[in-house]
Amino acid sequence: MTFLPQPCEPCDPPGYAVLALPPEIDFCNAAGLLPLIMTAVDHHSDGLRVLVLDLTATRFMDSQGVRLLAEVRRRTHRHTRLRVVAAPKGVPSRVLELSGLRRDVPVYDNLAEALRPEDGPDSGPGSGPGGGAAA
Repeated sequence: MTFLPQPCEPCDPPGYAVLALPPEIDFCNAAGLLPLIMTAVDHHSDGLRVLVLDLTATRFMDSQGVRLLAEVRRRTHRHTRLRVVAAPKGVPSRVLELSGLRRDVPVYDNLAEALRPEDGPDSGPGSGPGGGAAA
């Protein structure tokens, strides 16, 4: 019996774009990440409802990462919601909390939670098992 490889990787849900960010976001690469993110946003411009930036692999992020996320938020269409995924005890989560950006951009504990539709009362950030909401 021969097992064939999957024909393609799992695709983003319709109306969603998920972008995994690098292990470090700092002065050296933040300016270069913005055009890459915005190109992906423009590529999905025909109905992008949710942009998810996945920081689960990001181990270091400084103020340039905060500026990057704020600029992405500013540049995305008003009908596109920005969501961030960050490990609850990770550096990016803490940086987002300290900077205050966490109040403006929903931060989720995992990708599955960030991809959940918004129609229910339990669909907000931190509603999953990890909690996620900053105190």
